Amino acid sequence: MGPMGAQTALALLLAAVGAIVVVNWISERTGLPSAALLSLVGIGYGLLPGPNVGLRPDIVMTCILPPLLYNAALESSLVGIRRNLRTVISLSVILVLLTAASVGAAVAVLVSGATLAAGAVLGAAVAPTDPVAALAVARKVGLPLNIVTLIEGEGLLNDATALTTLSVAITVARGGGFSFPSAIREFALAAVGGLVIGLAFAWGRRLLRRLPHDVMTANAISLATPFLTYLAAEKVHASGVLAVVVCGLIVGHDSPRSESGASRLQTRAVWRLANFLLEGLVFLLIGQQFPAILDGLGGYSVSTIVVATTVTTAVVLLVRPLWLLLTQSLPGSLHTRLGNVSGTADDDAGDPAEARRRRDRDADRLSGREIFVLSWAGTRGVVSLAAIFAVPFTTDAGGRFPVRDLLLFCTLVVVLVTLIGQGSTFGPVVRALGVHAKAVDEVRLRNRARTAAVRAALDMLDEMGEQAGDDADARAVEAVRRQLCIRLDRYQRRLDLLSDSDELPDYPEYEAAVAVRRAAISAERDELVRWRDAGMLPDRSLRVLERELDHEEVTLPVSAPQDRRGQ
Repeated sequence: MGPMGAQTALALLLAAVGAIVVVNWISERTGLPSAALLSLVGIGYGLLPGPNVGLRPDIVMTCILPPLLYNAALESSLVGIRRNLRTVISLSVILVLLTAASVGAAVAVLVSGATLAAGAVLGAAVAPTDPVAALAVARKVGLPLNIVTLIEGEGLLNDATALTTLSVAITVARGGGFSFPSAIREFALAAVGGLVIGLAFAWGRRLLRRLPHDVMTANAISLATPFLTYLAAEKVHASGVLAVVVCGLIVGHDSPRSESGASRLQTRAVWRLANFLLEGLVFLLIGQQFPAILDGLGGYSVSTIVVATTVTTAVVLLVRPLWLLLTQSLPGSLHTRLGNVSGTADDDAGDPAEARRRRDRDADRLSGREIFVLSWAGTRGVVSLAAIFAVPFTTDAGGRFPVRDLLLFCTLVVVLVTLIGQGSTFGPVVRALGVHAKAVDEVRLRNRARTAAVRAALDMLDEMGEQAGDDADARAVEAVRRQLCIRLDRYQRRLDLLSDSDELPDYPEYEAAVAVRRAAISAERDELVRWRDAGMLPDRSLRVLERELDHEEVTLPVSAPQDRRGQ
């Protein structure tokens, strides 16, 4: 690429970042999902004259998808997915295969010129959900944590199923023939290989964390992990997607024990920024493919295009709720159920194992409203487009791949219909159905956990007090004990207020204290800046002291009346 090409690319990148920031600002103030808005912006830009950005499957699958999946896995709950594993497998494996087969059969029967193998290629591309848009809204509207876990687990694991199915379907469509044993073997090798590679890299991360290194090195290792894991898995023809997800789930699960507080704060900040930009670029990229795909439809009649897109979209939208409803009619030991992920106030805090067994035993069938919410969360995204763009232009015999341009258009329509249609209405649908978490239960649980943690610290101080070698050690233990007792008393008073209530009570004293502390931190920061401006405090020292205040400020609710959920 010459100098002008580099400048054009840089200009496009900066314009994309600017669009992401502006759209996010609009989304925060209007409540509209940024994913849908960015897709519309991408379509608008794609229709304008001038340079455009095409979707390259190799770039998407190697450079964009691994970090997005890894970050999602880091933020997911391994315990929650394991508790709901049967339901997650039902959605991420069986439903994906069922959707691919249904779309393939419908397209082959109703669309002129489409073969069963070509229909299966389309079905495999549109089968996996991309839950980014749904999850962004779900957290804002307070969707129950167990529902969020199902959406996360499905979105993390279904890509591997779909991409393996796609490779088999492409082989058949190109003329390579179909062998059921061979397809099963390929699927099993991809899954087992991805699992093994993911476990190996997670184990390697554990070993690296035992070595002394600074926070910046930890960030560099974290950013490199998804790319190395994906490339290693693909090198041995295993599922790179599954390997990245498995590694991310385990690394995220180990993080509380194996990382320092400073490392976690900075690593999460880095990943939040990377995720914010990559997600925005992905949705812009989706919209920009619209004009290019339209140009390839010249050889098809309007009726063929309408039938193909209608059939594909209808099957995708109908199979999901029908499967969820069907699983509810199975025997109790087989039906799709909803495990309790977050716990309740009635759990036995003294015996976590017994509480866990009780939650597993009392797991409920999905209600009609929960089925509707899960069905409406089935948005498709960049994985579907990257998969269909990977379809070759020709068959092994040298002929044109059957209805390739039509397959691309059908995939884009499904992505836009689900991403814009379902994504933009997901919040209102959830609110209308009243499927939301009980904030009081979550607050009560967190305060019980805080209380248990402080009591564990006090028990440890008792042991240290008995072993104190001199008065200085004893005074240090006692000073820490007084601080912990103040915190324990505060948490216990909150629990007393929450014990007999199904709603969050008002905390006027707490909210006033938050406001006062925030004002005090602001005054401290202003004084430090005054010292710096007067030449009495070097900038290096200012940044150290400012970081201390920032860490304290970040523990305060953003808005006390609206953020009681995090108390």
